[in-house]
Amino acid sequence: MKTLDTIVAALLVIGGLNWGLVGLFEFDLVATLFGGTTAPLARTVYVVVGLCAIYQALQWRAIQSRWGLATAGA
Repeated sequence: MKTLDTIVAALLVIGGLNWGLVGLFEFDLVATLFGGTTAPLARTVYVVVGLCAIYQALQWRAIQSRWGLATAGA
C-alpha cells in the first residue's frame, strides 16, 4: 500500500503543479502534452488525478498510520 500512496502523492503533486501553471500563466501542461483539454488521453489524466485526490481524502488517517505519522492526540 505504501507504493500506491507514493504514486498517488506524486500524481497529486503533478496535478497541483499543472493547476499552478494554469493559474499563473494560463498554460495547461497536460493539455499541451496530450492534445488539448478534450483529448481522451488528457481527460484520462485529469480523471486519474481526481481519483487520486478522492483516495487521498478518504484514506488520510490510514495513510498516516501506514507511514507512522499518526499523532497520539488526534
